[in-house]
Amino acid sequence: MTLSSSIRHSARLLTLGLALQAGLAGAQSFSPPVAGIPPPADTPYVGTITIDVDLTDLDRRIMEVRETLPVKPGPLTLLYPRWLPGKHSPAGAVTTMAGLQITANGKPVEWTRDPLDVYAFHLQVPSGVSALNIAFQHLSPVTPAAGRVVMTQEIIGLQWNTVVLYPAGHYASAIQTQVSAKLPVGWQAASALDVAKRDGDRVTFQPTNLERLVDSPLWAGKYTKRIALDAVNKAPVYLTVFADSPSKLEATSEQIAAHQQIVLQADALFGARHFARYEFLLALSERFSSIGLEHSESSENGLHANYFTEWKKTLGARNVLPHEYTHSWNGKFRRPVDLWTPNFNVPMQDSLLWVYEGQTQYWGFVLAARSGMVPVADALESLAMTAAGLDGRAGRAWRNLQDTTNEPIVSGRGHQDWSDWQRREEYYNEGQMVWLDTDTKIRELSQGAKSLNDVAKAFFGVEGGRVTTLTYNFDEYVKELNAVAPFDWSGFLRQRLDTHSGATLLDGITRGGWKLVFTDKQSEFAKANETSQRTTDFYYSLGFGVDKDGKITGVKWGGPAFNAGLTGSMQLLAVNSDSYKAELLRDAITKARDGTGLELLVKFEDRYKTVRIDYRDGQRYPKLERMVGTPDRLTEILKAL
Repeated sequence: MTLSSSIRHSARLLTLGLALQAGLAGAQSFSPPVAGIPPPADTPYVGTITIDVDLTDLDRRIMEVRETLPVKPGPLTLLYPRWLPGKHSPAGAVTTMAGLQITANGKPVEWTRDPLDVYAFHLQVPSGVSALNIAFQHLSPVTPAAGRVVMTQEIIGLQWNTVVLYPAGHYASAIQTQVSAKLPVGWQAASALDVAKRDGDRVTFQPTNLERLVDSPLWAGKYTKRIALDAVNKAPVYLTVFADSPSKLEATSEQIAAHQQIVLQADALFGARHFARYEFLLALSERFSSIGLEHSESSENGLHANYFTEWKKTLGARNVLPHEYTHSWNGKFRRPVDLWTPNFNVPMQDSLLWVYEGQTQYWGFVLAARSGMVPVADALESLAMTAAGLDGRAGRAWRNLQDTTNEPIVSGRGHQDWSDWQRREEYYNEGQMVWLDTDTKIRELSQGAKSLNDVAKAFFGVEGGRVTTLTYNFDEYVKELNAVAPFDWSGFLRQRLDTHSGATLLDGITRGGWKLVFTDKQSEFAKANETSQRTTDFYYSLGFGVDKDGKITGVKWGGPAFNAGLTGSMQLLAVNSDSYKAELLRDAITKARDGTGLELLVKFEDRYKTVRIDYRDGQRYPKLERMVGTPDRLTEILKAL
């Protein structure tokens, strides 16, 4: 290399080095852009937002929204609700909002979506403008593949968070609203909101703040029936049933009495009501999608159409209403501090969902038995299935119970192919086991003088009549436990939440005077549950379930089917060369005890596969067996108060 070439080469290296340093410097000084969205403050908004929703387009399932927003000239950010109470996640479906047009004094006002937060819309209010007219459509799902179907030819479920844009910079409780809805001709409606007037098929409600509005859905139907569960109390409770046909509305006096007992047993448990009026909204339909969602003064409940008409087959669904009703106390009135947010676009944290949902799961189970909704014998069968499903859970090896409270945010509560390994939202059922454990421990410590009932009344029954949320943290709840029964409750709970061992999972059952065993006979509750879920359960034997069409719904991680290579969504076609039927597979499982094994023909995508499973333990179904000579605390827990 010549001297001149060497100089040129060195110059190129120097230039490259300087460029690299500049690039590194740029990377080191990079600052991510910040969304220009005003943070919420507890200051009143300038006026009352009015919203009118046309619900008459049943064929296309489109809701037409017209909103009037009082404003002042200058910059304004509008928000579409994203973080929804009861969903515990950023579940707001902004994709269903379309056709957004904003005008002022008859002229269009341009808006720009925030590039970092797509639920925020920025605009400039022109001088001289005191109100904006906002129009858009809520494109509710036409098929289940697109989401929950909330409009059918017979039933509508309107959640107000789907049809509102609200101003940033304020608490939801500081924004006043007045809403109305145009119903299909002749339809009836129900809501926790108070009706101001009804003019033909248009219903106008009394003004309320945005926080309460979003917490008070409106349901309407062609075929409805309103049942007073307790109209005597100054805070009455009603059940409004919506159905696909009039025949599905008919309930027997015994069925109504059981629903009334839910209310009375909750009173005995909590000692106070935190609502002015409570509305159970219950859809019995094969077209309107299922739901169980809590609100302070109402709940949304969607079950199969045969809920009343085939009562014996709906055992597995009868804890839904007690569960959602319990949330009026646990979750809505008393709420974990990190789950309370000032508006619907501030992120939530889910660290105490094992109380919010787990203890509600427990009280829903208990109230279902105490009210007679579920006979005690069937409640014990239900508990056996819950315990057996959790016992030996493979995913506990890597994920503790506390971490599962993050699941709504991690997965958006979506489907999981390997739920045993991924531990999908186990703060519900394992949370139930933790609170059974806690209840029996209090009874043991106090020699039967105290129970979790006393904690519930002291913690959730305070300030009777108060509706607004009262928050709490872990230490405050532990303090309440210690006030009833002094003990190391913090250590007791953290062991169950933070470790990877399932050693304590069955302690509540054992301390309750029972033990988990397996039998080859399926309980009536399990049969009813299969009918309700429209599945056949081989989980405790082969380790999978099958839907009504023969599709495998899920495979237990580490179970016989898993080890043989089966996965969810495979189509089960044949058992030992005969076309698949549930009873045929049950018989094959029994016969395989002699070691002959069994063969399954399955289809996955466009391929067929024969799978041999070496399983010899026969049919296995969980049940609880009484431990003679021990206190029967479990039966005592399930007795009506």
